[in-house]
Amino acid sequence: MRLMFIGADHEVTGSCHYLYACGKHILVDYGMEQGVNVFENAPLPVAESVIDYVLLTHAHIDHSGMLPQLSARGFHGQILTTEATADLCSIMLRDSAHIQMQEADWKNRKAKRNARQEPYEPPYTMEDAQNAINRLVPCPYGKKMPLCDGIEIRFTDVGHLLGSASIEVWITEEEVTKKIVFSGDIGNKNQPLIKDPQKTQEADYVVMESTYGDRLHPGERPDYIRELTGILKETFDKGGNVVIPSFAVGRTQEMLYFIRKIKENRLVEGHEDFPVYVDSPLAVEATGIFHQNEADCFDEEAMELVKKGINPISFSGLRLSITSEESKAINFDSTPKVIISASGMCDAGRIRHHLKHNLWREDSTILFVGYQAVGTLGRSLVEGIDEVKLFGEPIAVRAGIRSLTGLSGHADKNGLIDWLQGFTEKPERVFVVHGEDSVCMSFTECLKKEYGYQAYAPYSGTEFDLLTGEFVYEAEPVALKKKAKAVSDVFARLVAAGQRLLSVIQKCEGRPNKELGKFADQINSLCDKWEN
Repeated sequence: MRLMFIGADHEVTGSCHYLYACGKHILVDYGMEQGVNVFENAPLPVAESVIDYVLLTHAHIDHSGMLPQLSARGFHGQILTTEATADLCSIMLRDSAHIQMQEADWKNRKAKRNARQEPYEPPYTMEDAQNAINRLVPCPYGKKMPLCDGIEIRFTDVGHLLGSASIEVWITEEEVTKKIVFSGDIGNKNQPLIKDPQKTQEADYVVMESTYGDRLHPGERPDYIRELTGILKETFDKGGNVVIPSFAVGRTQEMLYFIRKIKENRLVEGHEDFPVYVDSPLAVEATGIFHQNEADCFDEEAMELVKKGINPISFSGLRLSITSEESKAINFDSTPKVIISASGMCDAGRIRHHLKHNLWREDSTILFVGYQAVGTLGRSLVEGIDEVKLFGEPIAVRAGIRSLTGLSGHADKNGLIDWLQGFTEKPERVFVVHGEDSVCMSFTECLKKEYGYQAYAPYSGTEFDLLTGEFVYEAEPVALKKKAKAVSDVFARLVAAGQRLLSVIQKCEGRPNKELGKFADQINSLCDKWEN
């Protein structure tokens, strides 16, 4: 009954925890690292082919984005998650694979001009993404379900994203049962569309996020409609565009919810019929998935609109751009407009083209509506950089850079503490993860000194025995080394394939000698080929 911390430890992205219990190897999340990473992550302690299950808290790429690579390296188990998360992952993982392959194509075209540069291999392909999607097992909220002998699980809505969940895991070994709760990302209260986070009452151990563990949202909920209306009118009066870098899933639908209200009440005087472009095929698909899951995930206000026959995230003047030609045409239309495009941190996707066309314009506004991780282009713009490079070209930053303050899908410090205090008795230990280094440390100290929790912020590689309540190994921070050449990732795939082969061989014990001899001959033949 052992827990090992792999990713998003003293960092915000790349969430991954490894659980070994009842003879099963389980991952909780397997996310992609985004932005600047400070520390090295420990490798998985077993080959990917040995993993039996993945429990997925939600669809954001920093929690789900490496599942296709897991599949590519031999994972053949089940990925259990909520119904809405399974729907979202079916589009988000394919979109991520598309981005990886596009980047690989661009890097390899560039590499042809440099004889010393090795070809770049993407972390995974579209086929790998589809293989991972095929392993998704949708689960309902609130139902306690057997995972395997000795382990039960339950998903609880935590209001961060459509389908997001905390995961309760009951483990019974040697007639002793321990319960561990993985918080996932805990949502902010009173978000548009989705429900507030629900609490869990009992746990022996809690693994909880701390993204906003050092800050508070405004005391009173900001009037987003008034603030957004002011930004739109100010920009449109100057003849400019409002460009909104937005996560395709979640934040885009929230912005459409606000804009529908603004348009319904004709609040932008002189520009009442302004066009709104959603320039993201992913966002368009995700918006459809929001409709499909409204009964399970929408809050009371949104459901009241649905009951009246009103689509909460659609309105006149909404234009959906799917093709690249439609996307390019947006910037040749001089009409003042809203452009909502991914990615939310400006590190990839079509938003970079819209920034190229609008950052240098004094009449335009770039409006940030979500968290910007350290090291991302979005963070640099918010912090006041004067010039950026896009597609190899320097672009002066003359547009207004604005943010909708307090608009966040994450609970703040008080929200995190409120969720933790939902447990009727203090857990034996609280592990603090998924936050920047200083935030993890300060939030952990706050929980210990001000609230009396036995809290600990593990570094990647730390192992804990859930049965005895003792650390097996306390890892020290390891600073991130210089990135290895991309070709090393290909070698890692080869090593993973070898590990999978070994696990297959071990499972063949007891089969007929004729079959074992044939298998041995095939392996030796393959070795003969590659040894020469």
